[in-house]
Amino acid sequence: MTERDRDDEGRALNARPRDALGRPLPRGAQGVPRIPDDPDPDPRRTLATAQRLLDDGNAFHAHDVLEAAWKAATDDERWLWRGLAQLAVGLTHAQRGNRRGAAALLRRGAEGIDRGDVPHGVDAEGLIARARALADDLDDGRDPPPGTLRLTLIKSA
Repeated sequence: MTERDRDDEGRALNARPRDALGRPLPRGAQGVPRIPDDPDPDPRRTLATAQRLLDDGNAFHAHDVLEAAWKAATDDERWLWRGLAQLAVGLTHAQRGNRRGAAALLRRGAEGIDRGDVPHGVDAEGLIARARALADDLDDGRDPPPGTLRLTLIKSA
């Protein structure tokens, strides 16, 4: 059994390089740059960073950003960041061709942010509708056309 990388407190880390879709590569392989584990304390900058990554087709890395925010969030906002991270990992599964996993995570993320008043300008209504539509397409065996695996996190001005 391979021993896992651990931080100073003993928490598991995964320092292995990853490809653009977040799949682990063999140790020593050249992967894509990693996203730092420390979250930005400004929710708007976190959302902007995640949106840029989603727009560039890097849903796995957007998930990393949103997951860091989820882990650092206060109890009253943890649900939001968890739901957004689940949406991003749903897109990651879709990019990898895992329809079933993608649909499940897109629905779970949509359900997680379906709470009425959502903070930080997050477009909960649009995200929920888009995630559910993508999940329905995936469940029906329809692959979204290339370039359409996108979500918009923030409401338009």
